[in-house]
Amino acid sequence: MLWKAPELIRDRHAPARGTQEGDVYSFAIILFEIHSRNGPYGMCELTPKDIIERVMAYDENGHPFRPRLSEISSTPRFITDVIKECWDEDPTKRPDFKSLRTKLKPMQKGMKSSIFDNMMSIMEKYASNLESLVQSRTDELIEEKKKTEELLQDMLPGAVADQLMHGKQVEAESFDSVTIFFSDICGFTAISSESTPMQIVDMLNGLYTLFDSIIEFYDVYKVETIGDAYMVVSGLPKPNGNRHAGEIASMALNLLQVNGSLRS
Repeated sequence: MLWKAPELIRDRHAPARGTQEGDVYSFAIILFEIHSRNGPYGMCELTPKDIIERVMAYDENGHPFRPRLSEISSTPRFITDVIKECWDEDPTKRPDFKSLRTKLKPMQKGMKSSIFDNMMSIMEKYASNLESLVQSRTDELIEEKKKTEELLQDMLPGAVADQLMHGKQVEAESFDSVTIFFSDICGFTAISSESTPMQIVDMLNGLYTLFDSIIEFYDVYKVETIGDAYMVVSGLPKPNGNRHAGEIASMALNLLQVNGSLRS
């Protein structure tokens, strides 16, 4: 907890794996430890519990409680400046690890590869992997949301689907006059008894895929298909005056025509 970022300590529902901004804060505590060689809060005489409470609640002057940088006064200024940036109370103002590596480059002047290099490399890789993981999960979420929206659009009228997707309550509507079309396949029971399940599925899929392509040319709305029943309505969800009966009649004649050619 002494290395944990304050916003993560305060948040009871903080991510179990932490955050990149929280990692930057923790890195600064470690950097302070390296230079003070005296623990995460240096010469502080408070108990760990008291330290954590102060970090969560600010100090008596309303300032964020942090380790005393005066204990590392001999440390180069650019390092203490970096530590201050990493300890910013606003997580969005903390630098990322790529910029930290650049800011701390002077530490490596005249030195060979060290534990610091390894630590920075590991943190950079972790941050990069986390970004990739977040992006991947975001892409998956967007794709699943798209599929859900398409499914709703297929199952429900567009206006109803839009209201549901925006979290609105769907208001019931009343229509004075509509025309409803029902169809079924004559002798379907006998046909089913003489056919395999896949033959029935293929027949219905072929027939109703053809029907779906035909009804697109009419002012109608397909309600559902159940078994061999096919239900279409005109006059809702968008009223079309007195045209609904004509639209359904014209569509029905067209479906009969294509159905006759399909059997032949």
